[in-house]
Amino acid sequence: MAALKKRDADAEFRFFGGDLMAAVGGTLIKHYRDLAYMGFVPVLLHLRTIFRNMDFCKKDILSWQPNVVILVDYPGFNLDIAKFVKAKSSIPVFYYISPKIWAWKEYRIKNIKRDIAELFSILPFEVPFYEQKHNYPIHYVGNPTADEVNEFLQNYKDPFNVFCSTNNLNSDRKIIALLAGSRKQEIKDNLPAMLEAASRYADKYQLVVAGAPSISPDYYEKFITGKQVRIVYDKTYPLLANSHAALVTSGTATLETALFGVPQVVCYETPIPKVIAFLRKHLIKVKYISLVNLIADHEIVTELVADTFTVDNIADELGKVLEQGKSRNDMLNGYDEVRHRLGDTKAPDNAAAIMIDILKK
Repeated sequence: MAALKKRDADAEFRFFGGDLMAAVGGTLIKHYRDLAYMGFVPVLLHLRTIFRNMDFCKKDILSWQPNVVILVDYPGFNLDIAKFVKAKSSIPVFYYISPKIWAWKEYRIKNIKRDIAELFSILPFEVPFYEQKHNYPIHYVGNPTADEVNEFLQNYKDPFNVFCSTNNLNSDRKIIALLAGSRKQEIKDNLPAMLEAASRYADKYQLVVAGAPSISPDYYEKFITGKQVRIVYDKTYPLLANSHAALVTSGTATLETALFGVPQVVCYETPIPKVIAFLRKHLIKVKYISLVNLIADHEIVTELVADTFTVDNIADELGKVLEQGKSRNDMLNGYDEVRHRLGDTKAPDNAAAIMIDILKK
């Protein structure tokens, strides 16, 4: 939105979103905290609200008659909106941060071809997936996470001892960072095993949990009380900038950790692990779960998922990247490959420029 404003000062926005979008300007119709329900039971309990919000969104779009509808991620909601807009109007639909149908629900390509006028990707491996496999042209615009990390590193100047003193840490010991996710369920599933594994190295290193800003300190206390571990809140980037190695749940955090040049082990606990392992092997379309390996298209970081997610495995793989040697060096070299593949274009600016150009034509 900010990038679009730079290119068209008169651009007006109406949106379902949050505080950061509201800060750019325009009219916030619905806040995302009233829309996002995770898990089968919460979704089931709020079906009426979800359908009511979806119906309201559709009517509001037709009433306002914008020049374009821009969808961002969230395919369960947004693809339904796209279908409606295509059927009921001549308003073009642009989709920024394309749906990850290469991993799951590949049949959605039919909906995308039918309803989406322009698709904008932030992952380079999506280009051959859409263009070669499905004959659907898309725009790779760069990766916003890479933009954010690069900008942070250019401006962050605190040396290790300053970071430690500011956060009540020991400046004489290197840091093992624990990034256990941003949702309570992820933290509950992953943090205990991550802590137990990392604690085997607590005689030489200090363990520091990246506290998610949306999670209260009371929730973390039940996991960290009595253990040799500290926690810092809402400082993931400064923590990664000062870490020697990390244990990370899958998601954007794996890519962020790689871009900071921190060797990592990807850990993701799943229910009924043997069943999940079978599904990964026979039904799920991708070989990897971490963005690092997906972007490189080969294994750079070790992924411990389903039946391989054990305390012993986590501890063993962490030990390999803590010490200077082949495992650590190979991973750092692999990170350079990931950076190269992502490129150095600014995704929001690039996407905005393409969108404005298309709309003008």
